Amino acid sequence: MNKHIHRQLNQQANFIEYPPVGAQRAVPLLVQSVLEQGTARCAPTERFDYRRLWSSVSGFTLVELVVTIVIIGILSSLGGMFISQPIEGYIDLERRTELVDQAEMALRRMQRDIRAALPNSVRTFDGGKGIEFLHVVDGGRYRRSVDGSDGSGDVLDFTTTDTSFDVLGGLQHFLDVDADQDQIVIYNLTNTGSLANAYIGDNRVTVSSTSSSDIIRFSDKQFPYASPYNRFFIVDDNAVSYKIVSNGSDYELRRYTYPIEDSVVGPPADVSGDLVATHLNAATSTFDYDSATTSRSGLVTMQLTLENDGERITLLHQVHVDNAP
Repeated sequence: MNKHIHRQLNQQANFIEYPPVGAQRAVPLLVQSVLEQGTARCAPTERFDYRRLWSSVSGFTLVELVVTIVIIGILSSLGGMFISQPIEGYIDLERRTELVDQAEMALRRMQRDIRAALPNSVRTFDGGKGIEFLHVVDGGRYRRSVDGSDGSGDVLDFTTTDTSFDVLGGLQHFLDVDADQDQIVIYNLTNTGSLANAYIGDNRVTVSSTSSSDIIRFSDKQFPYASPYNRFFIVDDNAVSYKIVSNGSDYELRRYTYPIEDSVVGPPADVSGDLVATHLNAATSTFDYDSATTSRSGLVTMQLTLENDGERITLLHQVHVDNAP
């Protein structure tokens, strides 16, 4: 009897169509009707497994799935709002930091070059968008008179042409001097005019390759004025300038070197120069030079404004220039 009922139960279970979730109560009623036909004496080991029927009807309805997706979307949007603001702030801070670092590096490089400028050689051009000067390699003091003990020594003569003079104490950076290229300058008074102007060249001559750290030789030259402190300078054979130039929709700061020329201030058109800084605002970036001739001390004022993607910074830096020739 028990085996017959169990077989009948299994056969009916195989043909049961699993109801939807809302009709889960129909399955127990069907099973109960089969068991009431004589299963009261079934052994415990032959009982029917209900869990096999329930396992195939569990899950989510479409409404529950849609509601879950909507809730997750709302939470994600709220979370994005709280996270995006700190991220945007970090990106803006990083952009400002890059602009400040770029401007500081440019100003420090310009400061280093300007402090090594030949006295009274600094000049601005292009309405303050460029600055030009002659770069000093080395310098010292020339012999003005012979040695009192024995009358020896090579004195620089300003009354006629001369070809050499002794260096008092020697040159400290003579190895940096390019013979037959670098120039000797004595008592530079101005960057304009035709007298005592290194750009014109009346007080400038090329260093000879036979020179040493103790004696300077050059081709025949009569310098117009003697220095009150017996100073002479050796400058590069090229002038140096910084200029703000356009590069399409952006403005750049570039450093130029080119042969010394008085008739044209600033770099020639065929010289590309080295890139120093980008993203400049040309309207507010300027260079100004106050020669202050009465005190022999010049002042260069440099203002750089950089902007990128809505971020804008302005740095102002001043450099004192020793104009004592």
